[in-house]
Amino acid sequence: MLHAYRQHVRENLLLAMDTLRTHKFRSFLTVLGVLIGTTTVIAVTSIIAGLDKQLVDVAEQFGTRTLWVYKLQMGAPHAMTREERLRKPLTYEDAMAIKEQSPSTSTVSVELFRELGEFGLPPVTARYKGQNMLDALFVGVTADHLRLINATLGQGRFFTETEDLHRRDVAVIGNGIRERFFTHEDPIGKSILVDGHQLEIIGTLTKFKSFLGDDQNDKAVLIPYQSFKKAYPEAKDHFICVLVEPGKMDQARDEVTELLRRRRHVKPSEPDNFGVSSAELVIGQFRQLIATVGLVMVVISSIGLLVGGIGVMNIMLVSVTERTREIGVRKAIGARRSDIVWQFLLEAMTLTAFGGLVGILVGWLLSVAIRTFVPTLPSTVPVWSVVAGFSVATSVGLFFGLWPALKAARLDPIAALRHE
Repeated sequence: MLHAYRQHVRENLLLAMDTLRTHKFRSFLTVLGVLIGTTTVIAVTSIIAGLDKQLVDVAEQFGTRTLWVYKLQMGAPHAMTREERLRKPLTYEDAMAIKEQSPSTSTVSVELFRELGEFGLPPVTARYKGQNMLDALFVGVTADHLRLINATLGQGRFFTETEDLHRRDVAVIGNGIRERFFTHEDPIGKSILVDGHQLEIIGTLTKFKSFLGDDQNDKAVLIPYQSFKKAYPEAKDHFICVLVEPGKMDQARDEVTELLRRRRHVKPSEPDNFGVSSAELVIGQFRQLIATVGLVMVVISSIGLLVGGIGVMNIMLVSVTERTREIGVRKAIGARRSDIVWQFLLEAMTLTAFGGLVGILVGWLLSVAIRTFVPTLPSTVPVWSVVAGFSVATSVGLFFGLWPALKAARLDPIAALRHE
């Protein structure tokens, strides 16, 4: 019984393949919509999956137990409102209050910048032996900063609390600066000029994971907090990093928010005049964006699949008309209605499955091309997208091929044999 069924399906599949070979160009035009729809699904999904993995890697590098506190809320770049421009900066005292009054926090570190502009941190110039780096990042940090950002020392050491207290002119540089100035020599003990300040290098950091390009942290020059205050007495823009006790992220976020609202005299009816974020929140915000992009992708690919499905249905109806006499002969020698239905359904499904396979191949090639020619835009084809693309393409053939198949099966064999 099972053998007979397999033989039956095989015969119908061979008939379908023979028909497709006979009308190659027509078959290709018919499945073009399915091909485009499937290609869109694979290509866009590969980019989204790659971006998601890269963002998760970068966010987790900075710590799944770390809260980031800053003057402005995180989000898409925008022109600052008047309230944001007038918003008072966070202070060193705010950080110490969090450290002392928030029981869910383990350690607190502070970053200090010259100024926080409307479009981010201002770059400075770093110089060494006549070479310049015009977009270095100059930051003053406390001695336990390395622990909070999950950074790794490549060479040397980080500065101590004593060096911070005594305002030593020492620095730890990012991997980008090391590669720029010290490709062929050991940077430890060398002096570097940053924004006019002479600093002794005591350590280097390994390369940070990046999201859509180079990470600015690789171009960082980190010096003790008090040394930065000595160099820039007017500096007031603080960024606070909070290391949270295991399993207490939500509790710590609430404690920090409540404490800062109280210290910054925010009324109960007013929104926060500061931002608190974490790796989890950043990933969540990005995935909301992914959901929107995914919805647009579904709409675009659905249009292609719908056009392809209608094309398949039309060409199958034409095929039924052209092969009316053949259908009559098959029925006359004993073919059942189900045989005719399966013959045309398999033909339609073979058409769209072929379009789906070609679409998957083209989408994969696009993904490889993107990864090759635009290295900053990651792309990886997840297995589920291949399975989904092929399944949907085949289902389009099943759905849109049903009417022509039923129409063929209902033909009267006598009338069909008389058809010219």
